[in-house]
Amino acid sequence: MKYALPAAAVLAAAALITPAYAHFILHAPAASLAQNGLGDPQKLGPCGGTTANPGTPTNVVTEAKGGDTVHIKIQETIYHPGHYRIALAVKSRSELPADPETVTRDTPRGPYSVSAKIDPAPKPPVLADGLFVHTARPEAGSFFETDVKLPNINCEKCSLQVIQWMAEHGVNPDGMFTYHHCADFKITANPGLPIDRRWPGQ
Repeated sequence: MKYALPAAAVLAAAALITPAYAHFILHAPAASLAQNGLGDPQKLGPCGGTTANPGTPTNVVTEAKGGDTVHIKIQETIYHPGHYRIALAVKSRSELPADPETVTRDTPRGPYSVSAKIDPAPKPPVLADGLFVHTARPEAGSFFETDVKLPNINCEKCSLQVIQWMAEHGVNPDGMFTYHHCADFKITANPGLPIDRRWPGQ
């Protein structure tokens, strides 16, 4: 099955097929679900779990001020080429975007992912796209890290979503070509900054 994708803004796939399945741990901010040593359960969108195991909530809510930067720290525990995207749901996780549009190619094992759409100028609810693009195995014990700026908004329980899109990957029944983690936030607007009214409920 082929998933349509505009020609612009794609990630090149690695050359070799491997049967491995990528996994990642969200080390920071605190994840909304408990993770094992591989970061599981993480296949099911928008925030992890699987059909068989929805996961155990941590009930951790990170407090932040609007306009603050949040440190993102990820460890890829099983390698696959790909990239990451960060988005924010303010009122409901249903606001989170669909997983990246993917082009596939046919193989004897079924469809394998080739490329995915990356937005070079992301807009709400996406905070950053095309992060940590890689086609080589990260060094053992290494991390992907960056800072993202939160919008100046008020929300009692937002969900910051971090997803990993994988190239040269077979179809996962729960997550297709994407793995998912979320972190819950309480954001209080900074009165010294204008409210960002692009976000719901502001």
